[in-house]
Amino acid sequence: MTSPNTTSVPDHKPRPWVDLLVSIIIPSVILMKFSGDQYLGSVNALILGLAFPLSWGLFELIRYGKKNFIALLGLVSVALTGGIGLLELDAGWLAVKEAAIPAIIGLAVLVSTRTKYPLVRTLLYNPNVLDVGKIHGALEEKDCVGQFEERLLKASYFFAGTFLFSSIMNYVLARWIVVSPSGTQAFNEELGRMTLVSYPMIAIPSMVMMMLIFYYLWRTIRRLTGFTLEEVMAPHLAEKE
Repeated sequence: MTSPNTTSVPDHKPRPWVDLLVSIIIPSVILMKFSGDQYLGSVNALILGLAFPLSWGLFELIRYGKKNFIALLGLVSVALTGGIGLLELDAGWLAVKEAAIPAIIGLAVLVSTRTKYPLVRTLLYNPNVLDVGKIHGALEEKDCVGQFEERLLKASYFFAGTFLFSSIMNYVLARWIVVSPSGTQAFNEELGRMTLVSYPMIAIPSMVMMMLIFYYLWRTIRRLTGFTLEEVMAPHLAEKE
């Protein structure tokens, strides 16, 4: 019997349209349209625009207990962007920051391959997505564990490559779009434009690459075990089908 004092963390259901609205569209509109002195002014617009993704990220962390390295980097990224604008640092630092965040994540992916808990295994090959026990049992039975681990390592390299792509593209976009001095109305407008452009040019291609990596991992599992996707889905997912 569950104690009445026991607090449970609510299930986190992905809300991509809310994420897009709060983290991309609203901040971009504020920065591009309300940075003029006749509206909020450059400083207030920057604070308000960045408050949306920062508050949303904190809400997700506190509400759903999603205290993870990548989420923390996201919050740090928003805070650094605000710091660059408010302290009126050289706009070149924004490009460095934009490139550094995904580069750090990619480096963490590579480092994790030398530990017992590679990030690809944690994110894609885990009991919440696949029936890991069933897959591992079949791999042992067919003496294919070594082959699978080699493919998993290769998937980790591909995964790190997606962040390298993001790092390079972030730097190029920041240098290309944000050219005005920080702390100015023009800087805010360019920051909002960069935020909007980064979604179709960086986020969507990165998501496609992630899907291709999962497909690569899934094809490996099918080839080595003979199972169909439905047969190796996590039990709680299979029940919903």
